[in-house]
Amino acid sequence: MIRYLLIFGLLFSTAMADEPHSGLDPDGFDKTIRPQDDLFLHVNGRWLMSTEIPADKSNYGSFTRLDDEARQNIRAIIEEAVKNPTDEVSRKVGDFYKSYMNEELISAKGISPISESLATVDSMSSPEDIARFFGTAGIYGVPGPIGFYISVDDKNSSRYLTHVIQSGLTLPDRDYYLGDRADYKAAREALKKYIVRLFELADLQDGAAAADQILALETRLAEIQWSRTELRDAEKRYNLMTTEKLRQLAPSIPWDVFLEASGAVGIKEINVVTPSYFEKLDSVAREQGLEAWKTYARFRVLDSAADYLPKPFVDAHFELHEKSISGVPEQKPRWKKAVDATSGAGAGDFGVLGEPLGQLYVRKHFPLESRRRMDQLVQNLMKTYEQSIHELKWMTDATKKQALEKLSKITTKIGYPDQWRDYSDLKIDPSDLVGNILRSRRYEHFRQVDRLNKPVDRIEWGMTPQTVNAYYNPSLNEIVFPAAILQPPFFDATADDAVNYGGIGAVIGHEISHGFDDEGSKYDGDGNLSNWWTEEDRKAFEALTTRLIAQYEGYEPLPGRKLNGKLTLGENIADLSGMAIAYKAYMLSLGNNKGKTLDGYTPGQRFFLGWSQIWRRKYRDDEMARRLLIDPHSPSAYRGNGPVTNLDAFYEAFDVKPTDKLYKEPKDRIQIW
Repeated sequence: MIRYLLIFGLLFSTAMADEPHSGLDPDGFDKTIRPQDDLFLHVNGRWLMSTEIPADKSNYGSFTRLDDEARQNIRAIIEEAVKNPTDEVSRKVGDFYKSYMNEELISAKGISPISESLATVDSMSSPEDIARFFGTAGIYGVPGPIGFYISVDDKNSSRYLTHVIQSGLTLPDRDYYLGDRADYKAAREALKKYIVRLFELADLQDGAAAADQILALETRLAEIQWSRTELRDAEKRYNLMTTEKLRQLAPSIPWDVFLEASGAVGIKEINVVTPSYFEKLDSVAREQGLEAWKTYARFRVLDSAADYLPKPFVDAHFELHEKSISGVPEQKPRWKKAVDATSGAGAGDFGVLGEPLGQLYVRKHFPLESRRRMDQLVQNLMKTYEQSIHELKWMTDATKKQALEKLSKITTKIGYPDQWRDYSDLKIDPSDLVGNILRSRRYEHFRQVDRLNKPVDRIEWGMTPQTVNAYYNPSLNEIVFPAAILQPPFFDATADDAVNYGGIGAVIGHEISHGFDDEGSKYDGDGNLSNWWTEEDRKAFEALTTRLIAQYEGYEPLPGRKLNGKLTLGENIADLSGMAIAYKAYMLSLGNNKGKTLDGYTPGQRFFLGWSQIWRRKYRDDEMARRLLIDPHSPSAYRGNGPVTNLDAFYEAFDVKPTDKLYKEPKDRIQIW
């Protein structure tokens, strides 16, 4: 194994000049702050002081900078497709972009693209009509109180399964409806103002009364919903039922009508992710009455389409969803919105033509050599993880054997899919923006539904290549690294190894570790929700994670608002374990060569500086408040500082003393994987 790691260490070196650059950005460092006291501010302090968050963003940092670069690259590809379409894919890309940018035509059409949906709402006269409407509307991306999706069966990873889950809120989380904080109350008032404005723009009557009615209905939905911490529990989320049992659980809901309208015809069983929600929704559905549901349905149609309608609708949508909630002062330029709608705006968002654009993106911006080197680095980290499992002191041999089996079965995907999705049947009309959006959503919905009773597609990707992110999928036991993240500061083939290991190496370790975090560890190597732990080892693991929860709940990003250690536990485990594995892999790659000092920092120091550098980010206060409720990731400052306090290597690299602010007693340091 050591020989393999040494070979990989040399692979980076062959691409570098005689004197490699460190890969660090010391211009952003604040050397008045010692790394022993605050590693994040030492690395990022001057950058934080000198950087303004762009007016069209809620936050800004390493991820968003790369995302901006990817968007510019995608824009160039799209605009070339507009000017000179060379095949069916580029023609569709160009035609959709033209439909988005034609504001004059969009304005002329007014709300006519959604008039049929509004007429359907007007005609509803029974609970069956309501169920049919929300089942059908979900196909077109209009959310309602029942979330519907197709995914791999958590306990049988060889098949797809229909799922239903709580849904229906406009504001980001149930706490926005139930909490007494001033910003929650302001958000509720902003929601009512938004509803009034949409009704006014659509020439619908009694907007103020509608706003009160809709807020009351959504508040009732919020009252019966699970918290985000509860939703993390994979075992609680798995409630396989026959459709007959589902009917008994919530008999007032016309389930057969809803499922048929959703396209799930003839299914015999279903995973009811949040059963208590649906049990209570049964009474909420009756108490609200037909007119309340019709008013709510009108709003959902308007809200889901607002960003694609004339400018006053777009402005109203921005005012609530970005300005009021996240504190963003200015809208994105139209071209950015058009690129995001075409390509996808983030993790899990494929846009209308995300994969076809990804195919064009990797041809121009992702060299095959990067894929090869990344693959070798992943294998390096996997070997090191294997060694680390063998060396664990808190885990017995029986569970270690199962952990090693799971590790050996992890699949790696790098850069881009080996097989691209076929969009040949998707109709794109350069003069029909809303129609393009709706047809795209329908296309994706039935692509999912059509999987039922077919083998699981294990080569599919859950992100586009142009997404600056990475992920672990427990049901497929896979780690996935899109092309766009494989660039500085995460990965730089011309830079020193230490910073690459502290950047993309720790990201790789992070994603591997998700297979062994508090929830990922409940799945076996085949992707099935199955207990492979001894009772003794699970208790030892939970004792460690309880300590990690306590550590992160001591952090207070905003006055009076601390981190939710249970919500962020999985990501915090992955950060800590990913760093530990990446550092160990880097040290092994050096072999007998201890490395040299660059930019005044030793190899070990550069590793930790490289880690903190990738978390360079600023947030608006409203956005921070939103994320503290809904984001399973800790804010960047705590990702930069939190894990290192538990790593002996950090203390050795910077000679951290008991008087330093990041110091923890050795007995208090948490090592999990």
